[in-house]
Amino acid sequence: MGERATFGAELRRLRRAAGLSLTGLAERVHYSKGYLSKVETGLTTPNSALAALCEAELDAAGALTALLPHEPARRRTRPDVRASGLPAATGDFTGRAEELQAVRDALEADGGVCVVSGMGGVGKTALAVRCAHRLEAAFADGCLFVDLRGHGDGAVDPAALHDRLLRVLGVPAERIPADPDDRAAAYRSRLRGRSLLLVLDNAADAAQVRPLLPAEPKCRVLITSRSRLSALDEARHVSLDVLPADAAAGLFAALTGADAGDAARVADRCGRLPLAVRIAAARLRAHPAWDVGELDRRLAVEAERLGELDDGERSLSAAFRLSARQLGDAEARLFGLLALHPGGDLDLHAASALAGLAPRETDRLLDRLHDAYLVTQPAADRYGFHDLLRAFAAETVEAALEPEERQAAFGRLAAFAVRSAEQADRVLTPQRYRPVVTYPGGLPGPAPLDGVAWFRAEWPNLVALCRRAGELGEHERCWQLAFFLRGYFFLAKLWDEWITTHRWARAAAEKAGDRWAVATTTANLGIALVDRGDIDGASECYREALREYRAIGDRHGENTALAHHAWADHYRGEHESALRDFHTALEFYEQIGNRRSAAITRRGIALVRVALGEAAEAAELAAATLAVFDELGLEHDAVLALNCLGWARFHTGELDLASAAYREAAARAEACESDHEAARAYTGLGNVAAARGAAAEAAGYWARADETDPGLDPVVVGETRVRPENS
Repeated sequence: MGERATFGAELRRLRRAAGLSLTGLAERVHYSKGYLSKVETGLTTPNSALAALCEAELDAAGALTALLPHEPARRRTRPDVRASGLPAATGDFTGRAEELQAVRDALEADGGVCVVSGMGGVGKTALAVRCAHRLEAAFADGCLFVDLRGHGDGAVDPAALHDRLLRVLGVPAERIPADPDDRAAAYRSRLRGRSLLLVLDNAADAAQVRPLLPAEPKCRVLITSRSRLSALDEARHVSLDVLPADAAAGLFAALTGADAGDAARVADRCGRLPLAVRIAAARLRAHPAWDVGELDRRLAVEAERLGELDDGERSLSAAFRLSARQLGDAEARLFGLLALHPGGDLDLHAASALAGLAPRETDRLLDRLHDAYLVTQPAADRYGFHDLLRAFAAETVEAALEPEERQAAFGRLAAFAVRSAEQADRVLTPQRYRPVVTYPGGLPGPAPLDGVAWFRAEWPNLVALCRRAGELGEHERCWQLAFFLRGYFFLAKLWDEWITTHRWARAAAEKAGDRWAVATTTANLGIALVDRGDIDGASECYREALREYRAIGDRHGENTALAHHAWADHYRGEHESALRDFHTALEFYEQIGNRRSAAITRRGIALVRVALGEAAEAAELAAATLAVFDELGLEHDAVLALNCLGWARFHTGELDLASAAYREAAARAEACESDHEAARAYTGLGNVAAARGAAAEAAGYWARADETDPGLDPVVVGETRVRPENS
């Protein structure tokens, strides 16, 4: 048996032991099935690139390389390319099948130039090297790998690279031209007629790369960079993101033997960056006394995570520092200031407020940060951070800024957020009573605001800002943010966030010494509690707010607290007490001409009258409030009035009228994006159908209600109380 047959037989044995078909192995190593079949049967000669790839895929280091046939000596009419050699392919490579195929397609296309770009630590070089190993055999003159050191101690200039490459291509040193232009011409001439894959790793910018691009069409170029190199028009661009969750967990598991759950948790702590995952695995291997739980505990502390991701030879902070070196002063300042924003992302106007710059200048700087993969762009008008890059920016760049600059920047951001939230709240509930809030000059103007859509996109950021404002002593902005969030939270029924922000806000108002803000925040906290069904907790808030309002002589606040307390009494079953306080508040609202609050109070009186057996009178009141809300353009309030009307008509036995009110409520609730009120209307329609004996129809409506909002509380929602328990 000859050497070729021995290589092929061993490849077949290893492949079958791994449970792979020829097709499966071909997909992994990117050689054709037919070629592999010929190698296994000894009909074609294997090569070292194939051997290395198969050994990596079949976990058989050295087993095939040792069986490669010796190549006979050949005479060449031109000097051989003295290949610099590819680095070894990274073991346990995973999760990049689509990107590998995209690179292969790019290199096989006309032009044959591909740029792989991405943030530091995302695995650009590993991908490029793996792809080059798979493609090397297709190039008669082999492969050259050159580290351009674009983000290291100093980028190599093109003239020096031409000198180096000409030497590798066999040109004697004394024949390399001294003039840079002549040297470039000699480089292009030396590549004429050759078939070569050139891997340019770690490029700084397009200017460094462009002189190295061959004119020879049989040559191909694969470039990696931490910048996008979008100025290379002739290239195809493959942007590398973090690993998919399963691939990141699989990488950690392969390196450590951890089970799937532990591996997934650690991979998430590492932001699914391959470098971070590998460093974490190395840390675990270096400490036999640790288990995965200990590693996870160390990585769980966000402020200490970057320090833990350092194995003595590799450091995630060092990788990020190389990326940050390319920034100018203005970009570096903005990069640090962005870390002050505690939310997940921000728009151009919020970034402008942070920077204290005009939007156009901020947009230019953000574009440069995005080009350097130091910020992400989840949508066309929004920017964010990878979690670990945020930590890096906070620990290094932001920390280098003067404390006064950081404080002023956050103050501008908080003021901008409050002003934007106030404007959106005015769109959402135009008749709501609001305090007078002042803002500093020079804040950028927000984009045109759609109340619901803006709050839906921004509320997580506003919640984070509310907390951070309290922590940093911006107490007024803390309670103001909570105040302007309340309307959206009531619509969306985000009770946990509503309660949390108002507890922060109440503490901030107390520290600011603003008794009105304390009273109002406490009353609004009570609304959240009663809306969630915590009647006793809500009543305590209302009593506290009432004491504060009376102490400062605020009659509007006092009567509002009375009206709120009336709702709690009603839900507790104390209807006479609720009716008394509702009427007291109503008299005040009518005196001062507050039509919205008066109509809301009448709606409360209508619900109490239903509970007292006066459903006909309640229906008249609900219809009157509906007319007021429609006149004032208060769509969400109108939906609540319609549901109240449907509830009253249901109790009068006027099922057709009840059904009509609920149907209109459901349609208008969906239009104004109130899932809670839509579900309430569907529940009411189910109750009406059940009262008519239409069991199947009732079940359909109740199922739709559960699908829309399964959390309707029977303490607060009457329709849920009368719905059969097992429906």
